[in-house]
Amino acid sequence: MEMMKAARWHKAKDIRVEETKVPSPKENQVKIAVKFAGICGSDLHEYNAGPQLIPVEEPYALNGHQGTTTLGHEFSGVVEDVGNNVKNIKKGDRVTVEPIFRNPESPFIVTGEYNLSEPLGFVGLTSNGAFAKHVVVEDYMVHKMPDSMTFEQGAIVEPAAVAAYAVQRSGMKMGDTVFIIGAGPIGLLTVQVALATGASQIFVSDLSENRLKKAKEIGATHTFNAKDKDITQKIKEITGHGVDVFIDAAGVQATFDTGINSLRNGGTAVLVALFGEKVTHDALNQTLRELTIIGTAAYRNIFPETIALISSGRLPVEKLITSVISLVEIVEKGFEALTKDPSEVKILVDINL
Repeated sequence: MEMMKAARWHKAKDIRVEETKVPSPKENQVKIAVKFAGICGSDLHEYNAGPQLIPVEEPYALNGHQGTTTLGHEFSGVVEDVGNNVKNIKKGDRVTVEPIFRNPESPFIVTGEYNLSEPLGFVGLTSNGAFAKHVVVEDYMVHKMPDSMTFEQGAIVEPAAVAAYAVQRSGMKMGDTVFIIGAGPIGLLTVQVALATGASQIFVSDLSENRLKKAKEIGATHTFNAKDKDITQKIKEITGHGVDVFIDAAGVQATFDTGINSLRNGGTAVLVALFGEKVTHDALNQTLRELTIIGTAAYRNIFPETIALISSGRLPVEKLITSVISLVEIVEKGFEALTKDPSEVKILVDINL
């Protein structure tokens, strides 16, 4: 039995790099030799306070996965083997992965809204993931990468797709103004996508001065410390009437309120953050101001466009990489670093280090 090292979640604050069996692909699956894998905010949630999406009490309905899980769903690599029914992917292909599971019996598959199919699941959460030498995924998840794209860039396609989908759903047009609250990886990627989409002014708010500095470096026109009580007033003074689009990449009551209050009448709010607690909302205010509030669940039908933007150089996601570590360092220099050091943005694990 061939074995490999993998970063395995056992419970909150208990991730172990240990030996596990190398997986083999079934008929409609693809086996990938992982090159780089990114640590996501959802991975961090599982480390600090899980289980959240990892199925512990009962198995995940689409594949029977349960319990101890190899994390990692932002990754790139090279195809190593394919199942008998796989047609358009071959050994040696350079690939990145769209890790969301699709329930074939869901009515949302027919409409192309596969991210709304239930039960919600992701590689590295409801199946074993890419913090390992090898990973097996469903064939419909695999996207080929152009030769011009590096494996490091390929590992950031997944979070970049979250940002691209949020901007797409907002209906942002060339020349629009946008306010992004939360300058973590998703917020900063949203800055990059908004810039590539043609936003005229990009406002960013966060508690971390290091992350606000990074936001400026990649194209934000105005930044605010989230402790500032006059953000809404300042934005309205600059824009004249408020921003066209607000994107919440932080997900708490205070950010929701600040963003909604900073919108122009008729503006659009997009909730991309995973809100940990319920928020209260003034529905009458929304009605009288004709505000649109949209929730986004990961992404759909946007990986090809995201890959094209990155490979063209229009979306320089590599600028957000702050550290590259080895698999054996993943707890101390990965999860713990992201928990304690706000200057860290995107940490990649080089599986071959």
